[in-house]
Amino acid sequence: MYLTFALDQSTQKLFFEKTLMPKFFALIPAAGSGSRMGHELPKQYLTLNNRPMIYYAISTLYHDPHISQILVILAPSDNDWAKYDWSEFSRKLTIYKCGGKTRAQSVQNGLSEARHKNIVDENDWILVHDAARPCLTSDQLDKLIKEIADDAVGGLLAVPVADTLKRSNSEQRVSCTESREHLWQAQTPQMFRYHLLSKALYQTANTTITDDASAIEALGLHPKLVLSDAYNFKVTYQQDLSLAELILHNRKNT
Repeated sequence: MYLTFALDQSTQKLFFEKTLMPKFFALIPAAGSGSRMGHELPKQYLTLNNRPMIYYAISTLYHDPHISQILVILAPSDNDWAKYDWSEFSRKLTIYKCGGKTRAQSVQNGLSEARHKNIVDENDWILVHDAARPCLTSDQLDKLIKEIADDAVGGLLAVPVADTLKRSNSEQRVSCTESREHLWQAQTPQMFRYHLLSKALYQTANTTITDDASAIEALGLHPKLVLSDAYNFKVTYQQDLSLAELILHNRKNT
């Protein structure tokens, strides 16, 4: 016996789109200590305009209509997260205390945990974003998703290198000037399918990688570069905090 459904064409189209269309998940690895900041408090909790830095990354991701869920990966020993009120993001926010010693390990552990709990599917998109990039805009995020959603490999936000690059010797003197032609500075989010990113991180587990795109490249694949701008910079040193605060303050006022 067969079941038949009396669905009009528009209803059928909507049903299959919802059934087959991959979802978009954001993942924020936030298990690091931010040692280069010279601060006892982990970098993601440093204050920017009276809020912890990670708040701004979460907020931009939360308000994007494409993003189904935001996975924040904390260190198992994290005691700072609970000190803040995250209730405004509760509809999309999931916290895993499974962070590793490296960024790549934290991402891999987070992906494994989400898959184990049947939150993500093999074909879903994962957008990995740094907690220390608080100035990401909704326009940049929307541009990345739209340009990568149909790409076979995935991609990342990036900006062409503008400065002249000098290579130093052991005495911190200029050894040579490097060509900046075709060089880009990688940013985040970096967006790849769950199955591809998981495979790439697993196969590069014993090598040093500094971003997710590097793991994908190790598979012989070529992620797409999506033009961003310098405002989406990574807060790394103490002086970066003041610049980030200024940018965020100006945006709030305009």
